[in-house]
Amino acid sequence: MLQPDIMTDTPHLLLVDDERSIREPLAVYLTKQGFRVTQAGDAESARTRLAAYAIDLVILDIMMPGEDGLSLCRHIAATSDVPVILLTARSEETDRIVGLEMGADDYVVKPFSPRELSARVKVVLRRTQSGGTRQHAPESGSYAFAGWVLKSGERTLVDREGVSVPLSTGEYNLLLALVTRPRQVLTRDQLLDLTQGREAAAFDRAIDNQVSRLRRKIEHDPKAPDIIKTVWGGGYTLAAEVTRL
Repeated sequence: MLQPDIMTDTPHLLLVDDERSIREPLAVYLTKQGFRVTQAGDAESARTRLAAYAIDLVILDIMMPGEDGLSLCRHIAATSDVPVILLTARSEETDRIVGLEMGADDYVVKPFSPRELSARVKVVLRRTQSGGTRQHAPESGSYAFAGWVLKSGERTLVDREGVSVPLSTGEYNLLLALVTRPRQVLTRDQLLDLTQGREAAAFDRAIDNQVSRLRRKIEHDPKAPDIIKTVWGGGYTLAAEVTRL
């Protein structure tokens, strides 16, 4: 039986891994590092705990029997703003890329040191709990572009009909960086600084993956984008006119 959640300033992590020999010692280590840790051995248990508790971050193994970690990652990104760190095997590069495209915030390759994972957890929590952005954009600002409106106060994107389009934290931060600097070429390093901080620089494909996800959501033809354009050898630019509302 699940115990009622307790309001506390201690970050609450959900650790999802079917291998008890990995999960339980890691939970003990993270608890000693000052986190509250809830464990789940499969996706079904993880969903139950996500519904029952106010989880601050999910550490999620990709390879699990039944529903795998990628499917659960997609569910989490679509239904909440809870950040996800994936645990992946070294041979699973494709799965890591797919995981990022589904909304994961970071990944750690097995075998990894618990110390490295703890450091990455702290980086992601610092980024997301501080609002996920280093831009200090006005809370009430709204930006209209190419038939879309990005509302920074509500952290939502709406289309011409006023229908909201869900954005992950990374997608929102990237789009905000672009709409506040229209027609300005921003390198990948600049976008990492603006959206995630240099702590995430090891994540060298993060920006490309987020751009790809955004294009699928806002472009008429993501393969021939009109709004977010690639500047070869430079980075990315928002090619549309932007109006501050």
